[in-house]
Amino acid sequence: MSRIGKNPVPFTSETTVSVADGVVTVKGKLGELIQKFDSSISISVNENEVGLTRTSDDKQVRSYHGLYRSLIANMVEGVEKGYEKKLELIGVGYRAVNQGQKLDISAGYSHNIVFEIPSEVKLETISEKGKPPVIVLTSIDKQLIGAVAAKIRSFRRPEPYKGKGIKYMGEYIRRKAGKTAAS
Repeated sequence: MSRIGKNPVPFTSETTVSVADGVVTVKGKLGELIQKFDSSISISVNENEVGLTRTSDDKQVRSYHGLYRSLIANMVEGVEKGYEKKLELIGVGYRAVNQGQKLDISAGYSHNIVFEIPSEVKLETISEKGKPPVIVLTSIDKQLIGAVAAKIRSFRRPEPYKGKGIKYMGEYIRRKAGKTAAS
């Protein structure tokens, strides 16, 4: 039995979970999320928890068991609390400005990078004197916010010598020693 899959997913009274025709719908105070699931997993909704059981012990079905339990748990947490990712721009002259859902990043290239953020993700940029610029992303969809944050980070990954680049807030960058003078 899957250790993750056998645990029920609890949710509050403000949240409603419904299952119909291979689709799970989770509605909460922050919004609504929808996820398709495979017919080999049966999902039952009790008063305030969701339980998952599998129909067979095939390897693929066993992996679906834990996967769908995690996806439903992420959906419930998203509509109840939401998710937030913060990215820091470390480097001289690095800055970020947003106009609506367009993010304009200056990260040491000859041109600025303009990136369109999906409408499901809320965008905010914070620039304080003496501190590196911060990009704040908030959403109810964990998968989407992670993909958007990874895409922004990929524009200028942190390098190990000076630590310059776009990094997640609190991320540790392993530093390498640079060249040493020959004696």
